[in-house]
Amino acid sequence: MSDYPYNNRTFQILDAAEKGGYAVAAFNCYNTDGILGSIKAAERMKSPAIIEIFPWSMHFHGPEFIKFAAEACHAASVPISLHLDHCTLEPDVYKALELPFDSIMVDASSHDPEENIKFVRHIVDLAKERGITIEAEMGRIVGGEDGVPTVDMESLYTEPELAAEFLERTGVHFLAPSIGNVHGPYPPGGPEKYWELDRLEKIKKLSPSSILVLHGAYPIIDHLMKKTIEIGVRKVNLNKNLHVVYLEFLEKSIGKLEMTQLQEKSIEAWMAEAERNIKLLGSEGKAA
Repeated sequence: MSDYPYNNRTFQILDAAEKGGYAVAAFNCYNTDGILGSIKAAERMKSPAIIEIFPWSMHFHGPEFIKFAAEACHAASVPISLHLDHCTLEPDVYKALELPFDSIMVDASSHDPEENIKFVRHIVDLAKERGITIEAEMGRIVGGEDGVPTVDMESLYTEPELAAEFLERTGVHFLAPSIGNVHGPYPPGGPEKYWELDRLEKIKKLSPSSILVLHGAYPIIDHLMKKTIEIGVRKVNLNKNLHVVYLEFLEKSIGKLEMTQLQEKSIEAWMAEAERNIKLLGSEGKAA
């Protein structure tokens, strides 16, 4: 695979974002509504996008759902890839390598740093044989999300010098640094208090060719998001902001609309929030 990773869909999407100075929305989806809403929003905005699912979907929905998701992404009129987010268990990583994911986040950040490096390097080598690219976390992004353990704020941050070594030794394609970002609710002060943008700047300065990923972006604060993109973030994981809008619509509409209308209108609510995010990240029209 001499043209790897340049023939990989996720890499193509994020490499274009790196060259163009914008970020791409990575939509965390738990069902077909999220997948269809994200794809339709990206198509309407003429934007690239990434559909993300958790290992939970591999077990609950099964491999046929993964195949559906991959086919829906790849049939879109704009570049869209399928990504597995926060794969924390080793058996799940090996299972995912046999499914049609374009990319996988191998989350061994709770392990000893040296063990993290060795495991990620091993998976990068296996993934190359299958044309799959790999994202990894350096440091630990705290909080609770599906498949992600909850820990306190006294967790490890990403050290810029070690990030450069991590990238070199693992060969990982995308890096999700810990800069004070949190999965789930923030303590008082929120992202404005905890995000260390100077740390992010140093990571990018020491590893200028790195493709950086932002986790824990909720609540979305527009000026902070724009600053991270300015520094070099190229993929932004989006979860709760979409599901809050989607679930609020369902809560007020169940029993009032026919099932077909309920699905169509709830997807429209998802799309409206997705499109707002696409505009904020600067990827609107980049797939025109």
